[in-house]
Amino acid sequence: MGTFDIHKVREDFPILNRTVNGKPLIYFDNGATTHKPKQVIDAIVNYYADMNSNVHRGVHYLSQISTDAFELTRRKVQAFIHAKNEHEIIITKGTTEAMNIIATCYGRPFIGADDEIIISAMEHHSNIVPWQMLCDEKGCKLRVIPMDEKGELDIEAYRLLFSDRTKLVSFTYVSNALGTINPVREMIQIAHERQVPVVLDAAQAIQHLKIDVQELDVDFLAFSGHKMYGPTGVGVLYGKEELLNKMPPYQGGGDMIKDVTFEKTTYNELPFKFEAGTPNIEAGICLAHAIDYIDNLGIEAIKTYEDGLLAYATDRLSHIEGIRFIGTAAHKSSVISFVVDGIHPYDIGVLLDKLGIAVRTGHHCAQPVMNQFGIPGTVRLSLAMYNTKEEVDIFIAALERAVRMLK
Repeated sequence: MGTFDIHKVREDFPILNRTVNGKPLIYFDNGATTHKPKQVIDAIVNYYADMNSNVHRGVHYLSQISTDAFELTRRKVQAFIHAKNEHEIIITKGTTEAMNIIATCYGRPFIGADDEIIISAMEHHSNIVPWQMLCDEKGCKLRVIPMDEKGELDIEAYRLLFSDRTKLVSFTYVSNALGTINPVREMIQIAHERQVPVVLDAAQAIQHLKIDVQELDVDFLAFSGHKMYGPTGVGVLYGKEELLNKMPPYQGGGDMIKDVTFEKTTYNELPFKFEAGTPNIEAGICLAHAIDYIDNLGIEAIKTYEDGLLAYATDRLSHIEGIRFIGTAAHKSSVISFVVDGIHPYDIGVLLDKLGIAVRTGHHCAQPVMNQFGIPGTVRLSLAMYNTKEEVDIFIAALERAVRMLK
């Protein structure tokens, strides 16, 4: 593990050298997607230049080395989240597909009419809509953990939501809209005391926090590669072996089968049972390089640096006239959402873009959160390990300018 040096880190990200509207790029939309270090970019080029072949089905050299590299990623993910077995790691297109796999392959067989699923009030749409679709199909019901004005879940109310009809709990580790870090260990324990399995959306946590699925004792976990400095179009579904073995396949096709006749198909073993068809091979292979990059810096060192940057940005923003923070939880990670009195978030975002500053505006695929706070959306500043205090200072000056223009 190396020493965290922000200047060396920034040198690894070529896009940070570009300009936008004649200004140096300042990128504060990392909650949507992170940029890629040259180590990942080089690996993508190397795959197509030297390795390009399909995986898991060829006897020739290129297929073998591509397959070995793809399976190396599975082992690196296993180590990164401390899964017990590598076959508990399912390579997906991303968090959304992982959540839909659980809703389809666990929800359909094991959740029935009048059964209940608990989610939270701060969920991303990808952890709401699949369950609503299941409820429409099966006649089950969603129950929602309430959230207070700080953006913290009401844990006592959560305890009271359980009944003998509760069959699954699904919630986010870190809110993409608020930055709240939920007390996931306690929440998982509460569910397990009632023998209810838990799904954890780690899309906004995997790049910021150390995750140990065995220590958490979580049943399912999902995250995306592009949120953790890797390629788009790849993600991970972790599931406990005994649960994955009980679940039917998500899709039918190549690689998820052992034997096919016109009379009967025998499904493949884990993890391939859930990996039908040709995957996004280059993304799958290059996710390993993103994991290596994080490991070389050290996830704890990254967290320490980002926490300091979050505190600094929050303090600087607090002096903006008319600002209202949306999400003031005691424990947060790398996200600041806010509105300014009398100004639409979109207008702020457009003016900041003219000054080379990328922020996200809108509801952040979390419309129920916005509805609770009575707003159409926020300006969201989402930080990454390559951001700096100097960038925050430039952002503050630009925001002050935008507010003066729009008032």
